[in-house]
Order: sequence, then structure tokens, then C-alpha cells
Amino acid sequence: MKRRNNARRVDGILVLDKPPGLTSNAALQRVKGIYFAQKAGHTGSLDPLATGVLPICFGEATKWSQFLLDSDKEYLTTVCLGVTTDTGDADGTVLEERSAAAVDVAAIDAVLPRFRGEIEQVPPMYSALKRNGVPLYELARAGQVVEREARRITVYSLEREGFEGGERASLVLRVCASKGTYIRVVAEDIGAALGCGAHVATLRRSRAGPFSDADAVSLDVLDALRADRAFEELDSFLLPASRALGHLPELRLAESSCYYLSQGQAVTVANLPAPGLVRIAGEDGSFRGVGEVLDDRRVAPRRMGAA
Repeated sequence: MKRRNNARRVDGILVLDKPPGLTSNAALQRVKGIYFAQKAGHTGSLDPLATGVLPICFGEATKWSQFLLDSDKEYLTTVCLGVTTDTGDADGTVLEERSAAAVDVAAIDAVLPRFRGEIEQVPPMYSALKRNGVPLYELARAGQVVEREARRITVYSLEREGFEGGERASLVLRVCASKGTYIRVVAEDIGAALGCGAHVATLRRSRAGPFSDADAVSLDVLDALRADRAFEELDSFLLPASRALGHLPELRLAESSCYYLSQGQAVTVANLPAPGLVRIAGEDGSFRGVGEVLDDRRVAPRRMGAA
């Protein structure tokens, strides 16, 4: 007998406060099950050790997930100085221990500027990046190390929020960085610069694009509402997909122009903003999708659809 599909049509973005110990995919599956959602996807992985902001897109909102994947992120991390691990965080096996007793605030403040701005970063072996279709972390677990090309990232801000000295010194950092930045590698590189080694002890993502801690909902809250079958309250946590694009300038267009864009055709519009991505809205202000202002002053569709 064919199993009945009881999944619901759910649209919008839930900002999950991911707990420690779960992979991002496991958290996604938990939330998808809580909502009985037909379609859902997360917008950028957090390590199992990490907590914090994990936007999950449902239904139509999945069309805009790439824009969240590409967004800047902010993190609060506690770095343990004096210990290096194979994964770069507290979940890994200790590789080396050194005394960090000589490290002080002056030494830290002297090296932090090296890791601000545009820098080259080599992705870690324990990452989801793939080599010939195989995730690097699987190769690492098998004892293999492969060459990884350095990637250019941008660290917009890197600030010391706290420090406790000692053999195993503790350094708290707030980092705002571009997509693809590995905070574990930032911590390891700072530890190397200080001459004592380091790893990430705790990591919390406090912001992903336009979403922050203030938007986040815990799994415990969601589980409790699911147990009561309080779907209206669950749905009240869903944010409109247009929130993911709030950083883009809005361009209101006539219905005829919106129609042609929805058919994949570029349109000519007067009084356009500078070339780049724009948030397309109808004459009534309703969100229609994402377009791009071209150098020839036309607007081309990039991702259109109701949200």
C-alpha cells in the first residue's frame, strides 16, 4: 500500500538557534520533521560543536538560499591557546601541547591585525569541501592529507573580547567575515603566530546575513509546540523570504516589467540604481524576486518567483 504523504506546504525562513552536538543537516531534518514540511534546506553549515544562527528556508524561500550562503557572518569564539588538535576544535584529538603562559594582551593585539582585511586562507582537511567527489573530512579520517589551494577571504573585523592568561590561556574573539571563512583556521593561525598553537574551544554564530541572535528560536521551543500540534504558533516564527534580501536596493517596477522578468526577459527601465543586484518589487511593493542592473541600463532576471 502506498504510504500517504502528510507533509505540509510551508513557506518562509526559520532562524534556528542550533544547539551543540548536531550537524547542520541533522538540525535541518529535525526542524523539517517538526513542521511536517515538504521542502526545506539550510543556508550554510555550522560545525557540530558550534551553536547559533542557522537560517532554514522552507518551500518558496529555498529559491533565495544562495543569497544567504553568500552573505557575511559574525561569530563569537573562545580560543584555547597552547593546544592544537587535528580538527582545529575541541572535538578533535590533541596533536601538541605547549605553554601559553608567556602570551599576554600586548602580544595578542600585536598579531591580530595580520588577520584582518583580505587574506589567504587554506581550508582545513576536516571540512565538507570535496576532492574528486569525496568530502575532505572523510579523507582526513582515513589518515590522508591532500593539497588544498588557498582561498581569498575577507575578515571585516577581528576584535579581542576577553583574555585569561595561563598555561592554557583563553582568548575570546568576535569575528565578522565573508562566506567561506573557517574560524578554526583563524584560531590556528593566531596560535601559530603567537608561537603556542591554538584551537577553537567554543563557537557561536551570532549573525548570518540579515539574521541575528534576536531572530533565533531554539529546538526546545519548537519541539514543545510540535508536541502540542500548535502549528499556528510554529508558523508565526517564519520570516518572509524577502528578509534574506534586505541588504539589496529595492526596485519597484510596473506589472508589465515584472511579467517579462518572470518570463526570463530583460527589461529597459528609467532611473535605475547603479549596476548590481536589486530586490524586485511590484508597484504595490510586493516582493517578486532578484534582478541585476546591467551596464547597459537594463534589468535582467536572476531569480524570480513568488515568496
